[in-house]
Amino acid sequence: MTHPRRVALITPAGGYVGPDLARVLAADQHDLVLGWSRPDLVTELEALGSTVVAVEGLGAEHDPATYAALVDAAMERFGRIDAASMFSGAIIRGSFLRRATSEHLDSLAKGLLNAPFEFLKAVSEPMVEQESGQILIFTSSSGAKVTPGAPMYSGLRAGANHMIRNIAAELAPYGVQLNIAGTNYMDFPQYWDAVGGEDADTRRTLEAQVPMGRMGQLDELASLAKVFLDGTSAFMTGQVVNFDGGWSAL
Repeated sequence: MTHPRRVALITPAGGYVGPDLARVLAADQHDLVLGWSRPDLVTELEALGSTVVAVEGLGAEHDPATYAALVDAAMERFGRIDAASMFSGAIIRGSFLRRATSEHLDSLAKGLLNAPFEFLKAVSEPMVEQESGQILIFTSSSGAKVTPGAPMYSGLRAGANHMIRNIAAELAPYGVQLNIAGTNYMDFPQYWDAVGGEDADTRRTLEAQVPMGRMGQLDELASLAKVFLDGTSAFMTGQVVNFDGGWSAL
């Protein structure tokens, strides 16, 4: 079955940048397949003119069946996937000397390494077959530099970035683009949970660490991500773009 509109798969759609990204793509004539969405978001996106498939009953983020279910839903309803994006892994800080254990490392790896690996295994197959597609993986710019207080998180994000770039090189001959957006200092609830909560003093301390002097907003991130997913920029792959107000450049 052929489909006249571009089809984008987004997961998780109900949190982080998912809602904002879904909105900008819906407004740009995309139909959507969503993992971990919300009923109110689906209603909003449909009002923008999108056909929306919200996949229910998904398993763990590192479970291959999770992404197989999303891809199967997209192919059954639309017959293709033009764009796909995901974010995975909890933001977890902790000292190597005081907190790190092998069990902790293994748990982190499931979200930070296994999940993007399984996502890419699932979504790349139909894209390779159709010889086109765009994929954007959200990781963290902490993978670009030593990050005090988060050695395991930073190290695994760096490993994920390198793995994804290697996969991008393998997909490129098939016309499939794969890029990375590494974020940090973003203004959303899970970030504040990771740094111990949002209050005026904490916010001022964190903003002082960012060259631009403020936290990043999710709608700004969605606007950046759209460029990698909407079909307008077809000659960029294997790149890591850090979205952190200049922090990773220091």
